[in-house]
Amino acid sequence: MVLDVVDAIPAGRVMSYGDIAEYLGQGGPRQVGRVMATFGGGVAWWRVIHSDGTPAPGHEHAALVRYLEEGTPLRSARPPVRVDMRHARWPDRRAGS
Repeated sequence: MVLDVVDAIPAGRVMSYGDIAEYLGQGGPRQVGRVMATFGGGVAWWRVIHSDGTPAPGHEHAALVRYLEEGTPLRSARPPVRVDMRHARWPDRRAGS
């Protein structure tokens, strides 16, 4: 289920671990993180980030390359890499979708 949600995130958009847990209505951010750490290599793992906009520790450079390729809105492309959650979060909570 977690991986299905990750597969649905469009290029240039992100969800936090907590967003995915909330979307699924079960578990929490840590459970989503565990699924991603174990099985997430085959999906767009860089689109799942911490709620503060930072990618998984140790994967910042690889994630940044993907963000730049996809046009993901960023707050910082220098360490610490940070995605602009206000503009990149999917679904867009500002639009009520």
